[in-house]
Amino acid sequence: QVQLVESGGGLVQAGGSLRLSCAASVNIVSINAMGWYRQAPGKQRELVARITSAGSTNYADSVKGRFTISRDNAKNTVYLQMNSLKPEDTAIYYCNTFHPLTIVPDYWGRGTQVTVSS
Repeated sequence: QVQLVESGGGLVQAGGSLRLSCAASVNIVSINAMGWYRQAPGKQRELVARITSAGSTNYADSVKGRFTISRDNAKNTVYLQMNSLKPEDTAIYYCNTFHPLTIVPDYWGRGTQVTVSS
């Protein structure tokens, strides 16, 4: 069982920045990949960014060049640095792990709200 706790969300003006953190209850070195999803009101949950244990990353087209995912294995924490925020980035952001075999999300945090005002 893996517990994930997100923090760092809040209200920010368009063009601003936020850094989300996801603290895991286990040693994340043992986790093949972790990621951030988001869900806006009335929309499906979508993948924002993903990082593997080797440090490889991939991003949704909508956030490329603005968001950066990283991991600190010593702190068992994954981060999402979000710059140049837009109102359409407003959503609940969830941290997750990916099953090592099926590569589908398995454990989730409870989410943190990000609101970007215009």
